[in-house]
Amino acid sequence: MPEWFQGSLMNGSATTPGVLAWRIGVAFLLGLAVSGIYRWAKRGESIPSTFLTTLILLSTLIAMATQVIGDNVARAFSLVGALSVVRFRTVVKDSQDTAFVIFAVIVGMASGSNHLMVAMVGLAILGAASLLLWSRPSGETWQSTESELTLRMSAADGVRAATETLLTASTSQCSLVAVATARKGGSLDLIYRVRLRPEVAPTALVAQIKRLEGVESVDLSRRS
Repeated sequence: MPEWFQGSLMNGSATTPGVLAWRIGVAFLLGLAVSGIYRWAKRGESIPSTFLTTLILLSTLIAMATQVIGDNVARAFSLVGALSVVRFRTVVKDSQDTAFVIFAVIVGMASGSNHLMVAMVGLAILGAASLLLWSRPSGETWQSTESELTLRMSAADGVRAATETLLTASTSQCSLVAVATARKGGSLDLIYRVRLRPEVAPTALVAQIKRLEGVESVDLSRRS
């Protein structure tokens, strides 16, 4: 192995690959525990799977960042500056995407600061963990996942009652999560979280709701 490459791996540090793997691996396991506790605390509520994955990713990535920074204050400020630029210059909609942005920053910082071993061990652990964190799509259907139904309807009496009667017959789960007024109080915007019954098609439900008198618009989208 060339001397320059070996130097970039160890960087004159006494930390061995085994120690790095232990520290980052423990952070991954503890991240799983945090994710499990969060899921238990939010039992009964719909939780995006990407957010649970993000909790695991962040605990592992922070362990990698800590190994790169060590006691070097300049590196700590460099990492904060790099993440600030990414945060305010990049539009990231998914929390999991944000974690991967941090991942890229940390790997680049590890390579640039001559801590290549941290980057390689972290990549290996998260690469192996990807089999657990990102399983193949299971062919989820509208009926097997929760959906978000957004309605705009007249504020007149009876419109909401008729709509909710239809929803009760067409869904196995239905809860109102948000209410707002529109058109200077003449209309209501309602958001429901619903789970369709096996025999109900999303297009049919939307068509049925739209035919109700007083319903102005309908939007049904499946949540991840």
